[in-house]
Parts: sequence; structure tokens; C-alpha cells
Amino acid sequence: MQFDGFDWDRGNCDKCQKHGASLAEIESLFSGAPFVGPDMEHSTAETRFRAVGLTLQGRHIFVVFTLRHRGRETLIRPLSARYMHKKEVEAYENQISHLQDRR
Repeated sequence: MQFDGFDWDRGNCDKCQKHGASLAEIESLFSGAPFVGPDMEHSTAETRFRAVGLTLQGRHIFVVFTLRHRGRETLIRPLSARYMHKKEVEAYENQISHLQDRR
């Protein structure tokens, strides 16, 4: 996914950090290879996406975000973030393992 940076302000900073994830950890998810898909349940006024993967610190994280366009820049605007629950981690690890076995 191509993007130019992140769109942070008071509103999304507070909401994203309320479950313990730091802004740096949230941003680090996108420096790796997260699984990204649509968030169909909550996409009413804007297109939202879900991303899951690992932070640079090796923690499993789940982020809901949208894309904002400012001039020629595409910015990721995180809307919500939390660490994955045990069952989500297991499903993520199984998916990664399955993909690696197919190579």
C-alpha cells in the first residue's frame, strides 16, 4: 500500500491510544506487511479498512483506518487501535504459517 504519512489530531490520538498502543507502534504496523481488508460493518460515511500484523516491537496489533487525501499526498488516518486478543493472534499466526507453507 502506498501512502505518504499519517493524519493525527487530538481526536484520533486519544481514541487510538486508549487501549495502550502508542502512536509509534500503530505507525510501525504499516512499515511491515500487514493484512489489510475492508471494514464493511463500519463503513457508512467513508471507506474504512482493517489492518492486522506486527509492530516493530513484535506485538500483534489491530488497527481500523481510513485514507485521507491532501493535495497529492495520501495519508493514513488511524481511527481505532488495540492489541489483538489471544484467539486473533492464533488465527493470524495460522494464516501466516499457511501462506509460508504455500511458497
